[in-house]
Amino acid sequence: MYKRIISPPENKSFFLFGPRGTGKTTWLKKNFPKALYLDLLEGELFTTFLADPQRLENFIPKEFTQWVILDEVQRVPSLLNEVHRLIESRKFKFILTGSSARKLKKKDVNLLAGRALAYRMYPLTSKELGEDFSLPHSLLLGHLPSTFQEEDPKKYLQSYVMTYLSEEIQQEGLTRNLGGFTRFLEAASFSQGEVLNVSEVARECAVHRKVVENYFSILEDLMMAFELPVFSKKAKRRLIRHRKFYFFDTGVYRALRPRGPLDATEEIEGAALETLILQEIVALNDYLEWGYKLFYWRTATGLEVDFVLYGEKGIVALEVKRSSKVTSKQLRNLQAFLDDYPQTRAYLLYGGKRVQQEGNIQIIPVEKFLREMDSFLE
Repeated sequence: MYKRIISPPENKSFFLFGPRGTGKTTWLKKNFPKALYLDLLEGELFTTFLADPQRLENFIPKEFTQWVILDEVQRVPSLLNEVHRLIESRKFKFILTGSSARKLKKKDVNLLAGRALAYRMYPLTSKELGEDFSLPHSLLLGHLPSTFQEEDPKKYLQSYVMTYLSEEIQQEGLTRNLGGFTRFLEAASFSQGEVLNVSEVARECAVHRKVVENYFSILEDLMMAFELPVFSKKAKRRLIRHRKFYFFDTGVYRALRPRGPLDATEEIEGAALETLILQEIVALNDYLEWGYKLFYWRTATGLEVDFVLYGEKGIVALEVKRSSKVTSKQLRNLQAFLDDYPQTRAYLLYGGKRVQQEGNIQIIPVEKFLREMDSFLE
């Protein structure tokens, strides 16, 4: 088992969110071996608490001082009122895991008002993988922990997608049209790393635009996708306003993205590389509390920078290229961004092996950046 970076509080209840398969349960059982573990995916337990959330107290020994883990708590949101009461009256410590925020976002759900902190678990990072990090594996299979253990990781990823469809989507009643949602996932995979055009996706999967908007919302609530807004702080140029879309893990993206004889390898590989960079930044930014907000930059004339990080540590602009050689044309977008925001730390990440410098732009091998990301972004 890989050592995870996440550092929970010692004596305060907390939520632990994250997509299925990121290792939440394995990590909890390893780090909290004496905890009382209640899994709401168990049918009998789910039915019991759904009928009467107050029965939770009956499952906890009276003098119990260890942690109480409620796994997949979003399945019975009303349990949180009882958790609140037991934290106040019995001083119990709870760990509340969830792979969906959909039901927890409703107005009447008790999110414990500061009595529980919120953490999130992501796929493994290159920092956590250490010497096991392999760029080819990462680009093809992603960083879900099981892809490093399964005999057939590609088949695992295909079944992972179907598990989400059958369990999260269908059982939680998030959509009645499972066939339409399946078509939507495939159509959405063509938007990976692209400016999101909801109308086009709706046409591709033959579903109404409003329904597709809801489907994208479901993906975000299931923590299966990111949407990046345009960076427009003190903009000096006319910018586009649409967001860019990414599935949360390269392996999941590759499992969803169909590939036919007319598909360009460069297009799929390029999107996978951007996804890998983004998922690493998102995870480490959260775990290490760098405090960046993430954007992309694109002008109405077509100038674009893949990622812009903005926070107290300053502005960082990142352009990602697969090629092993760097041309002046590839530096043009970053240079335009530097013209507007000269205080920026600008990096071009590429498939070569040598660190280079071109004016105020540092040119860094992708693998070096991934292995040493904190040294570039701290």
